[in-house]
Amino acid sequence: MSKVLSHRHAFHLVDPSPWPFIASFAGLTLTSGAVMWMHGYISGFTVLCMGQLLILSCMYVWWRDVVREATFEGQHTSVVQTGMRTGVILFIVSEIMFFVGFFWAFFHSSLAPMPDIGGVWPPVGIAPLSPWEIPLLNTVILLSSGATVTYAHHAILAGDRKHSLLGLIYTIVLAAIFTALQGFEYLEAPFTIADSVYGACFFMATGFHGAHVLIGTIFLFVCLVRLIFHHFTAEHHFGLEAAIFYWHFVDVVWLFLFVAIYWWGGV
Repeated sequence: MSKVLSHRHAFHLVDPSPWPFIASFAGLTLTSGAVMWMHGYISGFTVLCMGQLLILSCMYVWWRDVVREATFEGQHTSVVQTGMRTGVILFIVSEIMFFVGFFWAFFHSSLAPMPDIGGVWPPVGIAPLSPWEIPLLNTVILLSSGATVTYAHHAILAGDRKHSLLGLIYTIVLAAIFTALQGFEYLEAPFTIADSVYGACFFMATGFHGAHVLIGTIFLFVCLVRLIFHHFTAEHHFGLEAAIFYWHFVDVVWLFLFVAIYWWGGV
């Protein structure tokens, strides 16, 4: 008890941890393996898998420590949560700028098409996907998931754990359907990432968004497990709040993707 009380101050001073260093090494291993694999080295795939496994392992133990600090040691006071909330917002701003780069590339190429792609947009020989089929359905699904995750948030604020669980389950199911439909869309697409600048911009932007959907789904699933184990209360649920912030960011980015790339860029 004395250890817990000694940490009840307004500063985020956590115990020394080896996980940042190990995560950095895992990231280096992952990227090195990816580069080796892309350049034809057979061993590169093994290094890539090792790096991915190391990252997943590090994520588990690091998040375990954060959960322990927040839930059982009482280190995440209201002041600490305010600082962490600001950190999550700044992280999302950096993610926004990440996608700005893809939109910049897309509009740079589409607003003034070069002669080597036929001087038109979409380029000559590219048959764009119809925005009114899977893309529109995925838009409805993702916006619906934003509503269900907001429902889960309001439920936990009201102390209604049961309905918060239901809201998270609905959100995760909708996210899984979105990912499955996007995978089907990729399989049926009449062009690839190698088909001119259109294919590169399309698959880079939508693919990285799909990766963010997958990360957000894992984030929400972890929150669901924590909610099952009674880690969240009406006053103490920053982990869930951070996941909801991230999910709304994913929703908004998809709206821009749908309007700019699927609708405007495909006509």
